[in-house]
Amino acid sequence: MGLDQYLNRHSYVQNWSHQAPEQKHKITVRKNNKIRKDIKPERISYIVEKIGYWRKFNALHSWFVQNCADGEDNCKSVYIEKSSFIELLDTLRKVKDSLDKSPKKFVKVESGWANGQKTFEDVEVFEDVSVAKELLPTQSGFFFGGTEYDKWYYDDVVETIKIIEEVVADETGEYYYQASW
Repeated sequence: MGLDQYLNRHSYVQNWSHQAPEQKHKITVRKNNKIRKDIKPERISYIVEKIGYWRKFNALHSWFVQNCADGEDNCKSVYIEKSSFIELLDTLRKVKDSLDKSPKKFVKVESGWANGQKTFEDVEVFEDVSVAKELLPTQSGFFFGGTEYDKWYYDDVVETIKIIEEVVADETGEYYYQASW
């Protein structure tokens, strides 16, 4: 249970009778090396690939909701324009650069329960999070994960930069973001 986030690439592969043979896609779906008879290749319109998956990167979720879903946080699939990915990539890079320059400190955060009592652990966080708070702030929510600007936040930023760089370089796919919790 918690915030699960997906970025999917949709590629249109529908074949039409007016297409030249070299323009058509050949689609075969196999399971255990046997062709699936229940899936008709001529009916396939799109191939959907999972490009990104995040677990409780609530800051990214908030960014998509605010910038691409008109503020509606309702677990629906949302089409993301290329210009939005370019803006997101710029934002992520600015956040990463600012955190790279920030000193760090340790803070105690609640980590769970043991023997009927709350448990705490020391977590290293960034001291200067002003750029992150301005451009990619964390968001609290039911099972949305932590709101600290710590190693996990930083690692999610770095990994997301790699994913979005790939998306920005792509010239053919359509991209959709969806979250569930």
